[in-house]
Amino acid sequence: MRHTRYMPEPPVIVRDPAVMSGTPCFRGTRVPFQNLFDYLQGGDTIDEFLEHFPGVTRAIAIGALESAKEFISTERLKILLEECA
Repeated sequence: MRHTRYMPEPPVIVRDPAVMSGTPCFRGTRVPFQNLFDYLQGGDTIDEFLEHFPGVTRAIAIGALESAKEFISTERLKILLEECA
């Protein structure tokens, strides 16, 4: 029987003090994650963002948004549980 080890995906957003002074950036780039939110808030699409930042792939951009959504959901749950305690 073969055992397959689960290898977690590397994070899509990284913070490195040597890159952009530690600003959260898309992995492998110097593109701040905040830029994606700024584009979306300004009415641009993900495709328009990707055109301006070709070093960021669609998979990484979507993965970053999914991670942010998961983080927000987790933080909301923590707040709700604290309020119920």
